[in-house]
Amino acid sequence: MATGIVIVQQYQRMVVQRFGTYIGNKSPGIHLLIPFLYQGTKVDLRERVTRVPTQKYITVDNVVVDMDFVIYYRVMEDQVDRAVLEVQNFEQAVINLAFATLRAVIGAIELATALSERERIRDEVQLRMDEVTSRWGVKVSQVEINEVDPAQGVKAAMERQKSAEGIKTAEITESEGQRQAQINRAEGEKQSAILQAEGLRQADILQAQGEQQATVLRADGFSAALERIYNVARTVDARTMSLQYFDTLKSLGSSPSTKFIFPMEFTSMLSPFLGMGNNNQGGDNNSNASGNSDGNDNNRQ
Repeated sequence: MATGIVIVQQYQRMVVQRFGTYIGNKSPGIHLLIPFLYQGTKVDLRERVTRVPTQKYITVDNVVVDMDFVIYYRVMEDQVDRAVLEVQNFEQAVINLAFATLRAVIGAIELATALSERERIRDEVQLRMDEVTSRWGVKVSQVEINEVDPAQGVKAAMERQKSAEGIKTAEITESEGQRQAQINRAEGEKQSAILQAEGLRQADILQAQGEQQATVLRADGFSAALERIYNVARTVDARTMSLQYFDTLKSLGSSPSTKFIFPMEFTSMLSPFLGMGNNNQGGDNNSNASGNSDGNDNNRQ
């Protein structure tokens, strides 16, 4: 720079001032600057990676946590003059801004949110920083939170809370399982009772239908038997009926009973046989009479 010959690398741009007045930017290559008349400032356009040291932050529920994070940023090529003219040291400005932004974001959320929603915190920090660094021609491309470490006492309390929640969840799950098992058993018993009742109902219906059919068949058989008896009885005469009575009397006579009761119609039923006996006796008398008459005739002769 003292000799007036300046080499600008490919990843650099040079902001040129003349007598302290900005006159433009120089692209990569060899440039000649007259000493004391021109002043050039090189700016690296490559992306910078800066790890922000661990700091203590306080959440909205007054819990102190230790956090460290990494930011990725670079100077925009078309705004390289702002990185020289708008801020004294843009690198230090970006780091200090990262501290302040993260402190503001953490101070508005609870510890549980800070532990579980790192991506949300990262995105919010990046958005807030980018709004400020755009004045300096700097673009914050990414923010990554490495660790959120609460105090030891808070850790122990969180572990106890987690253990209690685990026990609570296990008990709820167990009770829910028992409840579901009871529901399933009750449903099974209900279905079993319904099926059993349906089976008994079907059995009763089938039995009733069987008894009905059997009764109908018996009635049909009895009706047919009566009809046959009636048809046979129409051809039976009084003598046949009398023989049936005699057969019955014979059976009664073979029993050890000492008393017999005869119906009043018994004598009327015997009348055909009595008539047959009288007829036979009349026939014999007639024959004897004819014999006697013949004898008498013979005697007369």
